Parts: sequence; C-alpha cells; structure tokens
Amino acid sequence: MQKRKLGNSNLEVSALGLGCMGMSFSYGAVHDEQEMISLIHAAVDRGITFFDTAEVYGPYTNETLLGKALPPLRDKVVIATKFGFNIIPNGAPGSQTLNSRPEHIKQAAEASLKRLNIDVIDLLYQHRVDPEVPIEDVAGAVKDLIQEGKVKHFGLSEAGVQTIRRAHAVQPVTALQSEYSLWHRVPEAEIIPTLEELGIGLVPYSPLGKGFLTGKMDENTELGSRDFRSTLPRFTPEARKANQAFVDLLATIAKQKNATPAQIALAWLLAQKPWIVPIPGTTKLHRLDENIGSAAIELTADDLGQIESAAAEIKVQGARYPEKLEQMTGR
Repeated sequence: MQKRKLGNSNLEVSALGLGCMGMSFSYGAVHDEQEMISLIHAAVDRGITFFDTAEVYGPYTNETLLGKALPPLRDKVVIATKFGFNIIPNGAPGSQTLNSRPEHIKQAAEASLKRLNIDVIDLLYQHRVDPEVPIEDVAGAVKDLIQEGKVKHFGLSEAGVQTIRRAHAVQPVTALQSEYSLWHRVPEAEIIPTLEELGIGLVPYSPLGKGFLTGKMDENTELGSRDFRSTLPRFTPEARKANQAFVDLLATIAKQKNATPAQIALAWLLAQKPWIVPIPGTTKLHRLDENIGSAAIELTADDLGQIESAAAEIKVQGARYPEKLEQMTGR
C-alpha cells in the first residue's frame, strides 16, 4: 500500500484509510465484535495504517471496538477520532446536539483516550462546526491538548472556508474530513483550492456514496428502518433510479480497466490530488480487498477526461442529507 502525507503536515498514512463507523453504527446490522476485530487486523496486515472513528458512533461502541483491536498494533497505525456533540445514549443519527465548548472538548478527548486504550490521539477532528463557539476557542482547546501530549494533530469536518482559515491561524489544521465523491463534488469549488493553498489534507468520507457507487444497490434495494440511508433524500427509490447513471458510468470505465465500479470511484478520488486520502468503510473482507485494489489502478488523463465529460451530463437527484443535518455542514 502506498503512503500519502496529509497536506504539509508530517502525518503519513496509507493512501486509503478504513472508516470504521459502519462496524458499529448507522447501517442497520449489528456486527460480531470478534469478526470486526479480525477485519481491522486484516486491514493492518494489508498495509492500511489509517483508522477513523468518533465518540458519536454507537455512541461510544466504535471507539471501544478500536480500543480492543488496535493497541497491539499501535506502532503501525494512525487513529483519528472526533468530538463535538452532547451525546444522547441510544440517540438516532442526527438527534445529537452540538457542543464544542473548550471544557467539553477536553472531557471528550480524555474519554476517547480511555475507550481507544491509547496514550495519544493521532488526529482529533471537530465533528461539526458549533455556531455557538468561536472556532478560535475550539482550535485553542485542541492546541492545549497538543501541548499536553494528548493529541498530535488537529482536524475539522464539513467546515466552510472561513472557518478553516480562522482555525488554521490558531492551530495548524492537518486535515479536513468532508464528503467527497463522484456524486458529491461541492468541495471542488472552494474547499479544495483553500486546502491546497494552506497545505491541509483532505479525507473524503462516503467516497463510495454510502455504498451506492459500488453498483450493489438499485431502486429495488430494501433499506431497513435501522439503516441511516433510509432517511436520506438521495436514497429514495426514485432518486436511486435516477442516480443509476453514475454507476453505469463507473461500470463503463471499470470494464475497460478490468476493475469494479467501486475501484474506479476510489481511483478517481486518489487521482484528484496527492494529499487526498479516502476512508471507505466496510464490514466484509472481500470488500476490503476490493477497495485496496483501487490504489493500484492508474487512471490516465484520457480516462479522467472521459469520466469528467460523462459526469457533467448527469444531474444528481436528491439532497445528500435531510435539512437539519445539511445545516450542520459548510459552516
């Protein structure tokens, strides 16, 4: 597995990370803990060094899972987690309220360290921008944690350009985690040029469109009531039918490259900038291997041009989040 550096920082990680949220949270099924630990170990064996979690995933259970899986491999891995919510136990996705007050950040970091069973958090993100707390205060709190040796790097998630600039002036931001994929390209307008200017890495979450871009779903796919996607406008049967054009495009390129649509979706992201590190999630070993295979796929300028011109003809149907959740992004 190739390595990449997140922006101008010295934080080097595998070109693909592993998003661990779905192992504990959001996609309906409850997965066997021992099977997930084995999957995490398999990822490390295959060269993945970058693991993503958050206190709100579960809540808490995803960090606890990593706290059981990763300590024996601590010298080989980079662990990223997130703060920023008042956690409501058993709260549904979207029910948690924001809280990035400095004293709360420090309590959250201490609790994450315990659950993760580690001495220092490699990358600590603000999960969503809290409009009630100046971003300078947030950056200052994380700066204190860095000076205390409890955190190594500061990150933001789904932040807007001005927030990124203001935070970076107080404590250098190592990475921004935001949704970015062939069917959510909003970051290209302002975010990516700003990150390039400031030397900040980009960690795209949902790089496979929450599973849609794999080609394994269509308008007839049943989403259970415990599956977070059942609440998303982009995942109504009508929207899925309309958005199938993206999957068809990926499948066309995949056929030329002897690859899968998922591999082309990830290879496309990797080709955008050398400081982009997608974090696809999975709970299956064969999907992990499929995702890892994308790092070896070379998309030529012609391939990228073909994707670009075809994608320009397709209009995405459906908002990516319900209004309440969408309002938490881009601040």
